[in-house]
Amino acid sequence: MERDLDGLNGLSQRVIAACIEVHRSLGPGLLESAYEVCLARELALAGIPFQRQVAVPVSYKGAILDAGYRIDLLVEGRLIVELKAARSPINLLRAQVLTYLKLMNLALGLGVNFNQVRLVDGVTRVIHTSSESA
Repeated sequence: MERDLDGLNGLSQRVIAACIEVHRSLGPGLLESAYEVCLARELALAGIPFQRQVAVPVSYKGAILDAGYRIDLLVEGRLIVELKAARSPINLLRAQVLTYLKLMNLALGLGVNFNQVRLVDGVTRVIHTSSESA
């Protein structure tokens, strides 16, 4: 698990800045898929490596299973970014990001709900410590 939270914090700030730029340009009200492709473009323009729609395996009784879970964006292989564009409660988004962090054994994730007048109200930072189990 990534122990360098300072490095992750810097990366997450860069990603949040990219999210703000997308939100500033598009505003709320679009589909999640539109925000995902635009954020991917913004990250690429900023030179930040990422992958889209990364499979999240589930380990069950000695087998690694594909349960259909997908991370919207995995940035630099170490920061999960889960996007929403709905009125979903912040606790559901936080729980989803935490579950992905546990399954991927990563330390930091961002939940970003673009369906906000001010994007800052839709950003949730989630930390997973190694003492938490999946």
